[in-house]
Amino acid sequence: MTVHALEAARRLAPRFAARAAQHDRDGSFPVDDFRDLREAGLFGLMVPRALGGMGATFAEYAAVATELARGNGATALVFNMHASVTGALGAVTEELAEALGVPDEALAARDRLLTAAAEGSWYAVAMSERGAGARLSQLSTVYEATDEGWHLKGSKTFCSGAGHADGYLVAARSVADQSVVSQFLVPAGDGLTVEPTWDALGMRATSSHDLHLDVTVPTDRLLGGVEGLALVVAQLMPHWLVASYAAVYVGVARAAIDAAVEHLNERRLAGLPAVRARLGRADAATAAAQLVVAEAARRVDELPGDEETNRWVWRAKLLAGTTAAEVAASVLEAAGTSATRRGHPLERLYRDARCGSLHPATSDVCADWLGIAALGGDPDRDGSAPRW
Repeated sequence: MTVHALEAARRLAPRFAARAAQHDRDGSFPVDDFRDLREAGLFGLMVPRALGGMGATFAEYAAVATELARGNGATALVFNMHASVTGALGAVTEELAEALGVPDEALAARDRLLTAAAEGSWYAVAMSERGAGARLSQLSTVYEATDEGWHLKGSKTFCSGAGHADGYLVAARSVADQSVVSQFLVPAGDGLTVEPTWDALGMRATSSHDLHLDVTVPTDRLLGGVEGLALVVAQLMPHWLVASYAAVYVGVARAAIDAAVEHLNERRLAGLPAVRARLGRADAATAAAQLVVAEAARRVDELPGDEETNRWVWRAKLLAGTTAAEVAASVLEAAGTSATRRGHPLERLYRDARCGSLHPATSDVCADWLGIAALGGDPDRDGSAPRW
């Protein structure tokens, strides 16, 4: 798998880069990028081979995401959401399913969703809400059982790919018991309304608009077939909620260095020692962050959910986010004022890189989690606010 998917990502990255400036300027969704991803079979990256996918490991996903982000971070970020959904679904082994009480019919429904992904469907994530962020325990979107299935009602924000995805992973709380949080795969169509709200500093091409739901879905669209699994899965698979972003921002940092090198050579500024020193530090910092992401990914593949694995997962998100922002800022300063003009690759990458620390979990939350862990506490439960 690795060679085919990685080669595809490297082949597509220059195409994405050529389109990136226009999508950033217009705030438009990179439809052609997603057509390319579909044709390359990458929507099936995390789908098990038995269901027609590539059966990638988390480490292989991280390598692919980094390459895609060197082309366009916004495209890679939306792809990350799809990979998170399919990766989490595909990671439910028979042993885990039995431990969680997942019925056979729910596993069959899961397989249908994964097969559809391998055939070209892609999924977005509708988790965050205004006032709650990505904290599952604070959501206001609710669901209840009906004769037709499950009725969901509420509003989501920062839904990357809104209006373009074939389905949405929606987190909601039970009307009957507000402590119960479940996830549903809601197909695009009637009952979903996209409100164009995304006009942000960076990652402008992600179409991360608001999504309003007043929809009934079939019974089998409850992921896992058991209510209340959302918080459990968040703790069992934090890599898809936290570290999957990290690979994207390592790619953005590397793209900033690539763009700086091209600019500095064109402007004949490479002879300045201060410029070379900035590039050297940027290269070393990005390489270090990439090694941490790779180590986290390796541990996820070998011991998912392990205490030390999770520590590396949070380290990866923290370092990737802060490194991307610092590297992009430094090489932009090395390039000079001309690189701050709208439309210059470094100006866009500077803004995109700044978003890495803001995605959940934010850098401050990651640092707090790691600090509590270092002090011997329970980082998932200790603290002044719910982690999820």
